[in-house]
Amino acid sequence: MSHPVKTARSILLAAALALPAAASAQLSDTWQFGAQIYGYFPSIDGRTNFPSDTGGSNVSVDASKLVEDLKFVFMGSLEAKKGRWGAFTDVVYIDLGSNKSGTRDLAIGGIEIPATASASVNYDIKGWLWTIAGEYALLAQPDATADFVFGARMADLEQTIDWGLEGNIGGIPAANRTGSSLAERTNWDGIVGAKGRWYFAGGRRWFVPWYADIGTGESDLTWQVMGGVGYSWGSVDAVLAYRHLEYDFGSGKPFQELSLSGPQLSVVFRW
Repeated sequence: MSHPVKTARSILLAAALALPAAASAQLSDTWQFGAQIYGYFPSIDGRTNFPSDTGGSNVSVDASKLVEDLKFVFMGSLEAKKGRWGAFTDVVYIDLGSNKSGTRDLAIGGIEIPATASASVNYDIKGWLWTIAGEYALLAQPDATADFVFGARMADLEQTIDWGLEGNIGGIPAANRTGSSLAERTNWDGIVGAKGRWYFAGGRRWFVPWYADIGTGESDLTWQVMGGVGYSWGSVDAVLAYRHLEYDFGSGKPFQELSLSGPQLSVVFRW
């Protein structure tokens, strides 16, 4: 098991062992709401096996070697809490892609492109990542909070590729020298996790926000971790954090792996 997954599991275990009877200074019997808008600047890694087009073969690509441009990303979340119970939703829309010439970063029919050949590739990935979850306050102290999280995450993704080969193609059949293909997938997975914040300076201004979840379902495994630093003006927070989201869809599927990692800058409004 990888080190990041062990870290996520350790965070979840620590949150689960927190005493629910902790001081309730931060709990409210009235509804409290929060809205977060943030920019996310991830790098992407993953592997996709595109199904064969008419008369062609399967095409396999490594996203980390092809994607250079972040075309568009939108992220936002909403939260509602009353007493110990609450709920939140988080939405991420991504549109990434690249157009590369003279590359050999794909395989056709299981055959790597020979060193004497090259390809022109137009590759795009776009889709939605949507988390919807309930939460229960395990810890509610003046200087720290921790909530147990339970819910589901959906990944609705579409990847497209167009390619053309030139040079000494070797053993690649002529039918594969140009082509295009599409791979789509919608996955639902159950998740459990924990989130919270720790205030480390006087006046409850500076704080460390954190989040971790892990789950499975239609995916073999999905997990996510986030941590950073924030500053609060009371009803408005500014947060700079690092976020990693990963999927293991399973072997033998068009989408095998996908991960997004990078910094995010957010503004949170509370009322």
